[in-house]
Amino acid sequence: MTAEYKVHGDVAVITLVNPPVNGLGLATRVGITNGLEQANNDPAVKAIVITGAGKAFSGGADIKEFGSPKALQEPNLLSVIRACENSQKPVVAAVHSVAMGGGLELALGCHYRIAAPGASIALPEVKLGLIPGAGGTQRLPRVIGVEAATNMIVSGEPVKAEMLAMLPGQKLWDAMAQSPESLMDEAQALARKVAAAHADGSPLPLVRNLPCKHPQGAAYFQFARNMVKATAKNLPAPVKCVDAVEFATTKKFEDGLLAEREIFINLMWTPECRSLRHIFMADRAASKIPDVPEDTPKREIKSVAVIGAGTMGGGISMNFLNAGIPVKILEMKQDALDRGIATIRKNYEAQVKKGKLKQDKYEQRMALLSTTLSYDDIAQADLVIEAVFEDMGVKETVFKQLDKTTKAGAILASNTSTLDVNKIASFTSRPQDVVGMHFFSPANVMKLLEVVRGEKTGKDVLATVMAIGKKIKKTAVVSGVCDGFIGNRMIEQYSRQAGFLIEEGCTPAQVDKAVEKFGFAMGPFRMGDLAGNDIGWAIRKRRYQEKPNMKYSKTADLLCEMGRFGQKTGVGWYDYQAGKRDAIPSKLVEDMIAKHRADLGITPRKISDEEIVQRLVYSLVNEACHILEEGIASKASDIDMVYITGYGFPFWRGGPMLYADTVGLFNVAEAMKRFARNPHDDASFWQPAPLLKRLVAEGKTFN
Repeated sequence: MTAEYKVHGDVAVITLVNPPVNGLGLATRVGITNGLEQANNDPAVKAIVITGAGKAFSGGADIKEFGSPKALQEPNLLSVIRACENSQKPVVAAVHSVAMGGGLELALGCHYRIAAPGASIALPEVKLGLIPGAGGTQRLPRVIGVEAATNMIVSGEPVKAEMLAMLPGQKLWDAMAQSPESLMDEAQALARKVAAAHADGSPLPLVRNLPCKHPQGAAYFQFARNMVKATAKNLPAPVKCVDAVEFATTKKFEDGLLAEREIFINLMWTPECRSLRHIFMADRAASKIPDVPEDTPKREIKSVAVIGAGTMGGGISMNFLNAGIPVKILEMKQDALDRGIATIRKNYEAQVKKGKLKQDKYEQRMALLSTTLSYDDIAQADLVIEAVFEDMGVKETVFKQLDKTTKAGAILASNTSTLDVNKIASFTSRPQDVVGMHFFSPANVMKLLEVVRGEKTGKDVLATVMAIGKKIKKTAVVSGVCDGFIGNRMIEQYSRQAGFLIEEGCTPAQVDKAVEKFGFAMGPFRMGDLAGNDIGWAIRKRRYQEKPNMKYSKTADLLCEMGRFGQKTGVGWYDYQAGKRDAIPSKLVEDMIAKHRADLGITPRKISDEEIVQRLVYSLVNEACHILEEGIASKASDIDMVYITGYGFPFWRGGPMLYADTVGLFNVAEAMKRFARNPHDDASFWQPAPLLKRLVAEGKTFN
């Protein structure tokens, strides 16, 4: 049983005990209903208090039961809430810390509610592609008003209990406790008071009986729907949230409850809901490393040194400053340091100007930042991250110097995006302390952190870096060592396909538009222009030496030979106007592509958007299969997290691997076989990877 029952004089207290957030799993639901029955059958008990142990009242549904039969087994949450409402003795919810989703719905089903200051209150189901499913859309508007409830339900964002207490006419809280520490004493006092008030048998108050109207009625809800459609065009749940709240104002309570449930169940089966639930679980699973137990001791990180004050070094530094960790930046020349610090200041000042950062916070962060021109000054740093030029010779110089000067036990990390971390580790006498920390540009904004595990990287180092990733609010995903790790290794195949597509008949704009319509933040050619086409050129030159049999379109090389490196030079695949980022199709580039086709004897053909999307996305999937088989990634969901958080893959599609599952792996493999017959493509690449073949044969999926 995960609900504890105790009697304090004439008040029964039911405490949810299901850490970490007292999820409302089956055992907890049974515990609540058993406790209610026991209290109602005990003549000595006059009132009941429901609360949560530890750091939450309740965070809602138990994620361990997502999608399992237990989630629906009786008593389900609707039945538990009905049992609270039907209790003959007053039930008081003592809310503290966190009351979200089903936890808030449970509190709304109690007769009275008291909240501790600082408690976070939310109905976040929309973030999983759902609407509240246990009366939240019907009860919340009745206690805080239609507009406030609509905003909370559509956004899913938490609001502090005391902020809700300030709403005019609110009926959510019957009392606010003086402090979290005094909550239970005050809740029991409230329980005794209301028990005495109803000793005459007068009916107990129910939220369901409160009126619910909006003065503008249908006009308000149409306005709300229009606003939501504009901001969440690829997601069905936010608009359905508005519909459900409208039902609270137009239907009888029980009819509104049935309509809410119908919407909830229908949304549960949408691909968008499946994708959002997958991301929710994948995000948590990413931190779990098969051979590194959760209780692995971690090293203490009290100070960080960053080598290099360029764009990456500055962005990396900001992550740690934001988390309150002191940073010392090392550079070889004072003017490089001055430029780097000026950029950090400029970034923070822009946030202050937009109201996203308070002046005092900005000053606190800058006070944690110091600089040096000497390796001796970073000797005591707990974590050192190099962010120097992407060249093995340069890395060798840095790591040999770090090995000489930094203290024993310091973690030495490289921000390399493609280079061999094992080789980098070999430049030191302590390879167990060396790890890859691949940040994505801009490093202070992008969520992804690829944590590259070398052959000799210590388990404690890995556990520490994963924990620090969480502290700086990154999605940390572990990758093994290979050229390009997870993300860049896959994107190379995607870029190769983009090249073949323009050789065969597409324009760069057609490819970009097709994949952006699919949902990518940016197409491959716009992405190349933003990152710098010379970066890909350098990688291809290396490839021509290392993998002479690997086929590439020569169009990208021809582009670079024209000096068209992208936005930084004002011309790339597209033309750019000074100070603007708008991609303008270039006649010069289209002529270059046409001449190249003619030189190869290719007659351009009409290519559908469907083929463009399939070739780009399935190239990611096939390469990912090889990555999984080689053990570079430990699970398919890690690959999805890399692409959602680092490469602009549409989150409502759940990542390339879940998308392939959704399409059907048989269909994906058949498309690959079709592409292999294209004489202008790379037939060897399109042989479905052994893992994909095996899953198709066994009727299984990646996730």
